[in-house]
Amino acid sequence: MGNSSRKGEGEEGEEGGMDEDEAELSGKRKKEEKEVEEELPVGVEELLESGDPVLDLSHRKFRRLPARVCRLGHLEKLYACGNRLRNLPDGVSQLQGLRILALDFNKMEDVPMAVCQLANLTRLYLGSNRLVCLPPELKNLRSLRCLWVESNYFQRFPRELYDLPHLKSLQIGDNRLKTLPSDLWRMEALRGLWLYGNRFETFPRVLLRMENLEILDLDRNKISEFPSLRRLRGLRLFSYDHNPVDEPPTVEDEVLVVGEGAAEFLEAREARKERQLAEAEQDAEGSAVAGEEPVIHGILKNSSSSSKQTSNGAAAPSGGNEADAELLSAEYDGGVLEFDEQGLEYETEEFICEGEGFEYEGEELEYESLQVGYEYEELEDTGG
Repeated sequence: MGNSSRKGEGEEGEEGGMDEDEAELSGKRKKEEKEVEEELPVGVEELLESGDPVLDLSHRKFRRLPARVCRLGHLEKLYACGNRLRNLPDGVSQLQGLRILALDFNKMEDVPMAVCQLANLTRLYLGSNRLVCLPPELKNLRSLRCLWVESNYFQRFPRELYDLPHLKSLQIGDNRLKTLPSDLWRMEALRGLWLYGNRFETFPRVLLRMENLEILDLDRNKISEFPSLRRLRGLRLFSYDHNPVDEPPTVEDEVLVVGEGAAEFLEAREARKERQLAEAEQDAEGSAVAGEEPVIHGILKNSSSSSKQTSNGAAAPSGGNEADAELLSAEYDGGVLEFDEQGLEYETEEFICEGEGFEYEGEELEYESLQVGYEYEELEDTGG
């Protein structure tokens, strides 16, 4: 009996010892796992210790963002696209100096809550993830000016964006949108809207109320008829390529159009302008011969005018500034806007969009295709 008792005590002690050994072994494994997790690819260590306000961790095959990143309070720009991230550590919310965050081409199904606490963020890139909606907490990003959520799985337009008062550029192409909300006009700050590669079968009429839009891209939808867009007084570039239409809609003379029949339309418009100019010059010469003061379209030929001229000869709206005048000038080199599905470079205060298709200079961002993944380069904000 005593032996049995002592045996039981011995067995209990041995079991207790095994538990202690197992706990120690488990702790050791956890420590090793942590060390493995913190092991960084070649060159990353130097980046983390550089003190540079720009940190590019793109295409490093990270499944987790290194915890040390959260302690880099000096960061202003963080690029972590082309990894395998599903979330971000909560500590990212400590990076309150962050203005640009790029998380494209990852595996995120939700916008990390830590991102929604970055109050000074002005540009957020979430393209090519697995998003179906945006969280209500996104409204905390009151400084956000540019949001890219292309190539995700949105079936409805995210109304959470209404709460972003300074959002100027929204890239939501290559999703699954069929309609737009009737109160989308509430996004009065919006200047560039990319809706290409969605599932629109009719032109969303609410867009006709968005008179501040400067860039509108509806490439690769199923729209067979477009209304007149003359009421969109701010429009400078409209792209409708790869829709079942043969010619562009009616637009103001300053608008660059891209799509089926656009080349012929632009040629005819240019020829018309040249004829009008020639006729005006002839009228002026005739008036001079007759001794009358030369007048062209109600403007004295030799008088100073407050209207500014753009590079293509169009007059800026009266009262406009140089930035407004610049928006009247655009270049196009053919094709699809903004998106090459592989790599891109984008930023800043000026819209410069370049892909298979065109280049546009305006007020918001830079985008141009590169090899794989992203590189970013920012000009200084001009305010507004």
